[in-house]
Amino acid sequence: MTGLIVILLLVVLATAVATGARRWSLPAPSLLVVVGVLVGLLPWIPEVRLPPHVINVLVLPPLLFAAAGEMSVRDLRTVWRPVTGLVFGLVVASAVAVGYVARAITPLTAATAFILGSVLASTDPVAVTALGRRLSLPPRVQAMVQAESLFNDATSLVLYKVAVATVVSGSAITVSGTVEQFLILAGGGALIGAAVAGVVTLIRRRTEDPVLETVIALVTPYASYVVAEQSHASGVTAVIVAGVVLGSTGRRFSNAPIRLQVHAVYDTVTFLLESVVFALIGLELPSVVRQLAHDERGWPLWVPVIALTVLTIRLLWLFPLSALIRYRKQEGEGRPSWRVPAVLSWAGTRGVMPLAAALAIPLTTHTGAPLPHRALILTLTTGTIALTVVFQGFTLAPVVRRSGIALEPEHTAREEARTRRHIAKAALEELRQLGDLDQLADLGAASEAAVKQARRHLEARIHQAEDAHHTDPDARPADAYREIRRTLIAIEAAELQRLYEANKISDATRRRIQRELDLEESSLRADG
Repeated sequence: MTGLIVILLLVVLATAVATGARRWSLPAPSLLVVVGVLVGLLPWIPEVRLPPHVINVLVLPPLLFAAAGEMSVRDLRTVWRPVTGLVFGLVVASAVAVGYVARAITPLTAATAFILGSVLASTDPVAVTALGRRLSLPPRVQAMVQAESLFNDATSLVLYKVAVATVVSGSAITVSGTVEQFLILAGGGALIGAAVAGVVTLIRRRTEDPVLETVIALVTPYASYVVAEQSHASGVTAVIVAGVVLGSTGRRFSNAPIRLQVHAVYDTVTFLLESVVFALIGLELPSVVRQLAHDERGWPLWVPVIALTVLTIRLLWLFPLSALIRYRKQEGEGRPSWRVPAVLSWAGTRGVMPLAAALAIPLTTHTGAPLPHRALILTLTTGTIALTVVFQGFTLAPVVRRSGIALEPEHTAREEARTRRHIAKAALEELRQLGDLDQLADLGAASEAAVKQARRHLEARIHQAEDAHHTDPDARPADAYREIRRTLIAIEAAELQRLYEANKISDATRRRIQRELDLEESSLRADG
């Protein structure tokens, strides 16, 4: 069985499993890892050895870009203080704790144990985003989970590069050198990501070609990553910054058909890559285990201990941080709550990023000798990823339900219905203020009948929002009505954005209703 056939079969299997997971309301990453492990144990399946560039260059950029594009800048502003504590303090604490425990229970040296600690120090944005789509978390909690997973990679990447350089070259770790590397990697990556986003924005302003816009969206993460890596900065940070910037401004520079096409293509790419990469994590585990030396066979006991260490440090960090934030907000009043820190702790799964870092560990030292215990580091990393994705993935939803912080479906439905009613009333008011047909002619209106039809449509939308929480557009409109309706959709979209910027609706509600408006506008364009 050739490698190409294995890859094609894996794509088919991963797609089938992910589709089944959605149908059965199961966490797809967790199920894919389990299936991957089971397939990897089959005797006729060849060993899977992933070259580092497959994950780093081909898979990571679009997945990180898609996850960053879902990050609300408005929500990010509200959580930057606690996220900063997690991005720096918790990552360093996790790296030190995992390194210390690994040094105590495994054959790893102090330097190689620190490599393992730095690899597993950060949560994974791909896994967190994939698992978080199934949950109805409050906007602030969702923002904290996403922001932490996106921005803690820069810190762990610096620790990882310092640890690897120590093992490969035998050099000593210095504080000044570590700070310098962080500024180069994180600061350089952020600047490059912002610059790429600026160039893409300029291009978007000058084109309305859906195919070209789609190609630009697909190329942007790869361009950000490659330019940053070639500049010796962090490609991961560059992709994340570009994704956050473009995700917050993309609505302004695209029309409805372009947004719908780009989202459709990216949803497909993300679904396929996520499905394959989580299956590969499971498939990789049996393969790396076969490479272990005789004194490294205790990995089945070491993996749970390391995973427990990661979770324990997270709990010990988040509960005091949550209590401190609550104390400052309430000026010492009230008892600390366990709900939010428990959910944040349980959501801290590891995934694609740690695997990519472990695969990139050099094979040899500067003397040409094999890097000690590389196979064990990769095994412990893959095992910890698999355990956290499976165990925490399958139990995250019950933890969220038990905490009571999840938003009820009725809450989301009420917010969406209230928003639809509000923007429809804003458009109806604009229509009433237009006055006579001379003013309407400036909008392309042709008859009073079209105005009445548009008014009836908006009034129907208001009643439907009050009664059924959804809209059902009228039948095929006439040309005059179509022109008026396009103008009113623009008014509704502007009002929707105003509500979002005024912090009156969530980002999820804004995205869903904007998509509905895009679908209606696209259908009007198609009919025309």
